[in-house]
Amino acid sequence: MTSAYPLAPEVLAEKVRALAVEMGGWPSRNKVMTTFRVGAPKATDALDTLRAAGFDPTAPTPAPAAETSAESAPEVGTGPGLHLVKPAPADLAEGRTNGHRIAAEPTDTTGADLDTPAPGEETADQASSEVAPVADPGAGRRVRVPRWPILVIALGAFVSIWGGWVGLGKLAGFGPVQLLPGIADEFVINSAITLPLGVEAYAFYALWVWLAPAAARVPARARRFACWSSVAALGVGLFGQATYHLLAAAGAERAPDAVVVFVSCLPVLVLGAAAALTHLTHDALTHDSEARR
Repeated sequence: MTSAYPLAPEVLAEKVRALAVEMGGWPSRNKVMTTFRVGAPKATDALDTLRAAGFDPTAPTPAPAAETSAESAPEVGTGPGLHLVKPAPADLAEGRTNGHRIAAEPTDTTGADLDTPAPGEETADQASSEVAPVADPGAGRRVRVPRWPILVIALGAFVSIWGGWVGLGKLAGFGPVQLLPGIADEFVINSAITLPLGVEAYAFYALWVWLAPAAARVPARARRFACWSSVAALGVGLFGQATYHLLAAAGAERAPDAVVVFVSCLPVLVLGAAAALTHLTHDALTHDSEARR
């Protein structure tokens, strides 16, 4: 809040100087604003001017004896209740004549009422003068990680894994099969593709259930089963790739009997694991939805 009659900067500086001497220390900017009803820029300029001039409110400033006696002695002929007061330097610009001005006797006023602002006034000034922190524009930004590199990696892994499982399936007895004999004899499919489709697809599915976010509400039992089964599926994938490359490098035309038995059981094992994981996941979710009803 500013005054309706703004003070000149030099007048305000003298008034702030007097206030500082009275307080015995530097007044705060809010104190200057509320006492003299000036804005924050003028209060700051007045304080800076006094500091630049080397003014120290804590240092004693004794007044000259002759000047003190002249100011304290009343002059005759000014009338009852009046005395002559030597004008301050700031009053010279107000058009006073003869170097003196007539002032009334000081009344009994309470300094606390002048210095103490109305309730809530200083709090509002302090709140307005506080500088709001500037947020870093890059602090809350999420950097999007490009996804195309994972597509390139996945493409290379898909070709290698698919070729390894299909090659191992051929060495283990998997091959062309007529799915509809007597109905559509020309409809033939190579059963070796069932190995990569089953094992690697289940590994992906189990990993998704295991690492699903909390918002997916995956039951703890299903998450534990997915954890161990996904690790097992990835281990089986490693075994299949290593076995195929060892047999291919040795020039083998068929896989050993143990490998043939193990590989032939994989589709059944993968089907059972996928059914169990799906049951664990959906059974708990169905139970929760019924409980909410």
